[in-house]
Amino acid sequence: MLQMQQLLEPASGRSAVSTTPSRTIVLRNAVEPPDHSSGLSPRSPLTGCPWHDVKTMLREVGLRPTRQRMALGWILFGKGDRHITAEMLYEEATKAKVPVSLATVYNTLHQFTDVGLLRQVAVDGSKTYFDTNISQHHHFFVEGENDLLDIPHSDVVVGKTPVAPEGYEIARIDVVVRLRKKGR
Repeated sequence: MLQMQQLLEPASGRSAVSTTPSRTIVLRNAVEPPDHSSGLSPRSPLTGCPWHDVKTMLREVGLRPTRQRMALGWILFGKGDRHITAEMLYEEATKAKVPVSLATVYNTLHQFTDVGLLRQVAVDGSKTYFDTNISQHHHFFVEGENDLLDIPHSDVVVGKTPVAPEGYEIARIDVVVRLRKKGR
């Protein structure tokens, strides 16, 4: 398993970042599918009605449940945890006869990210995914297939994080492990 332990907040609650900048990533064991049975997503409990659940999620974070946000939220969150690009969501919305522009899809994804409903995962300078699983975890990126797979937070160990520049603090550490088929 790949697990990450951030050595950022000791029991005292203050940042304790090593003064010797270095980066150490330790990957342990083989890949296992993510375990979501422990309730890792820090969202409110769902009722089972995706339309109602999306409306509740939007209101809880202070977003007005417009028709376009509702429709895109239903497409995004109605299928469980997933990784999706703006283009993929736009294609799904078009197939579902949801009248939205690609710009609206981008704006909505960024609004959802800003309020904590999604996590943005950059895998290349030109490729950004949005993750509906907002719990602490990391990703495998399957090259050639452009697919992201979750790695449980506890399966990646990161040690000796760099010292943040003056006036900044480390918000989170994202690990993307690139995979390719053997024999290439």
